[in-house]
Amino acid sequence: MTDIPLAFPRSALMTFAALRARLPAPVWLDGAAGGRYSVMSAAPRGQLVSRHGRTHWQPGEGGDARDLGPGDPLALLDAQLGAPVASSVPFAGGAIGYFSYELGRRLQGQTPRDAGMPEMAVGLYDWALVLDHRHRRAWLAGDPPAGLAAWLADEPARAPGAWWPTGAASARPDRADYEQAFRRVHDYLHAGDCYQVNLARRLQAPFDGDPLGVYAAFREAAGGPFAAYLELAGGPILSGSPERFLELRDGWVKTAPIKGTRARLADPHADAARRDELGASAKDRAENLMIVDLLRNDLGRACRTGSVSVPRLFALESFVTVHHMVSTVVGRLRGDRTATDLLRDCLPGGSITGAPKYRAMEIIDELEGEPRGIYCGSIGYIGRDGSMDTSIAIRTLTARDGMLDYRAGGGLVADSDCAAEFDETESKAAAFRRLLAVVG
Repeated sequence: MTDIPLAFPRSALMTFAALRARLPAPVWLDGAAGGRYSVMSAAPRGQLVSRHGRTHWQPGEGGDARDLGPGDPLALLDAQLGAPVASSVPFAGGAIGYFSYELGRRLQGQTPRDAGMPEMAVGLYDWALVLDHRHRRAWLAGDPPAGLAAWLADEPARAPGAWWPTGAASARPDRADYEQAFRRVHDYLHAGDCYQVNLARRLQAPFDGDPLGVYAAFREAAGGPFAAYLELAGGPILSGSPERFLELRDGWVKTAPIKGTRARLADPHADAARRDELGASAKDRAENLMIVDLLRNDLGRACRTGSVSVPRLFALESFVTVHHMVSTVVGRLRGDRTATDLLRDCLPGGSITGAPKYRAMEIIDELEGEPRGIYCGSIGYIGRDGSMDTSIAIRTLTARDGMLDYRAGGGLVADSDCAAEFDETESKAAAFRRLLAVVG
């Protein structure tokens, strides 16, 4: 393994577009909007793709595809990663991909729905281009293809292709149907089934053109620190996620759930007042605390007894279209557990299911009536050094079969107001609507 320093690219987007034109199965974990690192790679030695309860190995070049059977896909991934290998950069090879909400249903003992895409798709990559945005440094790490370092040193640049909507956007449920689902959730809450249930709406719009062109516009509209673009089985997947799911580094685990949202306002004084109102909201604090307690329990399954703590509670973070309330939960991983064990214990994230998680997921399945797919799953990497960094796949869309598909939801509790909750889904959908307005 090598770490080759490179000049920091003038445009990460154009560097990735050039890489994508040169090599197959490109992936980009894009931390330019508030994150520290970005990771790019391509040409994996193969992909692990799990669908319909079975996992398959799809080789990158040459070799035969293999059916690996109905076993636990995360255990199969752990076997592919092998024994940890030390690294001096955040990612120098390993797995990059996605773990869908439907995989979470499977891991929770529920039957996953067919979302028309794999439950899991990860590429096994031997190298990465790593960008440190804080210090404007770049490395080529791992075991890259011959000649790649020299090619990257020439600062290749390529613009993404054009794209355009080919019809109007649709959203479901509409306000009337949402009100009906809201009342049903409240029945469950008052009956004691749950304390909180996340309920989402689905937005779609037909399009044509280059999905990377869509992402170029979307990253401006969404602006999350855990953004990503993946061309793997079931993709392309485009994410502007603001939410970290699980980070594992040097044996320490961190998760940062979001609960509590307010739409941004154009007037700075009104916007600051809106942010202050969120910070003072007893309802949002209670909702956030429910999920913090759920995640303390989830982390406790894989972490050492007594190591789980909450160093940051009810912090406020601002993004392009919304303010969020964010807490942080940390713990020390047990010596007999790995990154995939931790992922298995926690997927899907509690911030986008509800509490208790299992029952909330049953209610979501009943009322949403269709699979979530990548939405509310997770995107990120598990390195050969045993580290992991993943996001919650919110502010995320797929761009395939001529359709852009996006979801927006929010957590409902006993004192939720239906109109306010519907408006919150509209605030979270603003990035998608703004995307369509860019070229519409």
